[in-house]
Amino acid sequence: MMDYLKDFPLVFQNPHWLWLLLLAPILIFYRSRAGKPPALQFPSIGLVATIAKQTQNSWNFIPKLIPLIGILGFILLVVSIARPKWRKDVITEKETLGIDIVLALDLSGSMWAHDFKRKGEPTDRLTVVKEVVQDFIKTRKEDRIGIIAFAGAPYLVSPLTLNHKWVLENLDRLKVGSIPETGTAIGSAIGMAVNRLQKQTGKSHIIILLTDGANNAGQIEPIQAAEAAASFNIKVYTIGAGEEGIVPVPVINRDGTIRRRANGMPILQNSKSDIDLITLQKVSELTGAKSYHAKETKSLKRIYEEIDQLEKTEKKINIRYNYRDIFAWPLALGLGCLLLEQTLSNTRFRRLP
Repeated sequence: MMDYLKDFPLVFQNPHWLWLLLLAPILIFYRSRAGKPPALQFPSIGLVATIAKQTQNSWNFIPKLIPLIGILGFILLVVSIARPKWRKDVITEKETLGIDIVLALDLSGSMWAHDFKRKGEPTDRLTVVKEVVQDFIKTRKEDRIGIIAFAGAPYLVSPLTLNHKWVLENLDRLKVGSIPETGTAIGSAIGMAVNRLQKQTGKSHIIILLTDGANNAGQIEPIQAAEAAASFNIKVYTIGAGEEGIVPVPVINRDGTIRRRANGMPILQNSKSDIDLITLQKVSELTGAKSYHAKETKSLKRIYEEIDQLEKTEKKINIRYNYRDIFAWPLALGLGCLLLEQTLSNTRFRRLP
């Protein structure tokens, strides 16, 4: 019942005046009492027979209603004094408390491994990762997102920004081998991401690190970097990409391009994949996040979808109402009722004393 009243569009600016409506039953009782005895006495009933016949018509109920018209006028005047307002429209304001997200992506040579599939065809890991990350960025419209790419050293690809078009353009430019330093500097990548996030003012800060290898380069170990992230309340979600063990890797020419067959398909050779899933799990546990292992395209998509659900952007909805004063309506009707009562009581339906 209270919820229904809350949504009712009529409100009163001065509702305390409505207590005067308690007088209405008293007025009804007072005015419905029998009147005074007639002041004129007739020696014979025959003298008033004609008058009685004239009053026995279709209008004989109006004198009984005249007092009620006056009481209705009183009620309407009280309502007008209470200053009624009618809700005209609703203004909704959305306040968004976004999340600062740094995407750390591995660009080491092992990301060329063709153990993922795209449209049924073997595809290198980075191509699939870029497509999945692209979809993830498009779902985070209210969040500031930045990208760090790393191999033997980390590099800033895009600073934290709400300009997601710019972020997507920079993501599209990422290629395996574009970072000259060889190796996989996981710890240094986390450290750079922490430096980018620690001074930000967003609701929360997270790092999503994707790699297919083990830390073998850089100035800082992954566990140390994770401890630094935890000290700043930064969560580090880690994703190990690709199969463990022997995986197909394309043969690379001296100029850094993939050697291909006459039909355009890459020439593949077997190579060992050394994902350090244990260290990745420790990094996530230290920061209160989760660690994942994506062995194929579908599982990688599910992982980013799960992270999207775990780290939801907080939205606050503020609702304001616009009201229109309508006190003039009951005021005019109330005065009209009082005027009608006085007019009827003193003209056609006037009572003799």
